[in-house]
Amino acid sequence: MNGADSASYARTLLAALGPVAERSLDLPPPERSFLSDDHSPVEFSLSFVAHGEPTLRVLLEPGYGAGSLAENGRTGLRVVREMAQRWGFDTKRLDELEDLFFPPNPQGPLALWCALELLPGGIPRIKVYLNPAASGQERSAETVREALRRLGHRKAFTALPEGDRHLFFALDLGSWEEPRVKVYLAHHDLTAAEAAGLSRVAGGPDETEVTTFFRTAAGHVPDLDDLDDLDVEDGRIGRPRRRPVQSCHAFTETATGRPSGFTLYVPIRDYARHDGEALDRALAVLGRHDMDTAPLVRSLSAATSRDLRDGVGLIAYVGLVHQLGRPPRVTVYVSSEAYEVRPPVVTPPVWAAVAG
Repeated sequence: MNGADSASYARTLLAALGPVAERSLDLPPPERSFLSDDHSPVEFSLSFVAHGEPTLRVLLEPGYGAGSLAENGRTGLRVVREMAQRWGFDTKRLDELEDLFFPPNPQGPLALWCALELLPGGIPRIKVYLNPAASGQERSAETVREALRRLGHRKAFTALPEGDRHLFFALDLGSWEEPRVKVYLAHHDLTAAEAAGLSRVAGGPDETEVTTFFRTAAGHVPDLDDLDDLDVEDGRIGRPRRRPVQSCHAFTETATGRPSGFTLYVPIRDYARHDGEALDRALAVLGRHDMDTAPLVRSLSAATSRDLRDGVGLIAYVGLVHQLGRPPRVTVYVSSEAYEVRPPVVTPPVWAAVAG
């Protein structure tokens, strides 16, 4: 992006955040945003491809500081619709779901997040993230099923793997070659082998690729095949006990009900002692996929001046993305740390040794 694009996007992001963008960071967070560990309403990410430049994305909570979850949602809808008017795209698919995800008395940790892929030329691609638990956690599955049905994906719900809960329901809006509907699931106590079995995309991804990614991003996980002489119950060695791994299942066509995309997200900040360790793992993942590592290093120096060993959480997630007909992507998520830096972990992250 040139300087004009960067300046234009900066103005767009400040406008989308509204009055909270002018609030002093010397004050505590106005509310507890689920978007980041320190409750900042902004998260950056870089989407890498082999032998190419990464794409910068920004995830925002437009209704942050609105005072209530209901007002948060109304503000988010207004901001997205203002973007639609500015850049000439329609919000029909979002409008069809408004009663599902924006009830009078919403529940859950969020109302609406908006992601912008910042492309050269000053016109971003837009994604919105909605809360399946808006009408109660017990109705999350029902909400996701109905949302998929309304958007024409009548068979999609049964194609989803098992998960511990539905995290997000996401939509591509605006100029996308193949607009996606995406469902995010949380998976507690997941092994690398189980992670490789989550994809429902025909023809891929390769199980070895997924397990290698999982083990690289999450740190050393004992290989169950090498533990024959240990007393292991239920095969639970090597399962992380902290924040759950996430999977995302993207749907673009309505005929078969099969997803066309699969992403696995490892919350790397929960399985590293400090960000220096997290960076080493992220660089290893990028290098394995022939992706340029220099932009990630530069992005961290733009986000913070602190020593990476002095905190953990700057690199929040690392994701491996597969979409039919396209080369694999790796996404690395960078926290803004506007309010707080999580201290490094003195002892190594905990891994389950045996069941229970």
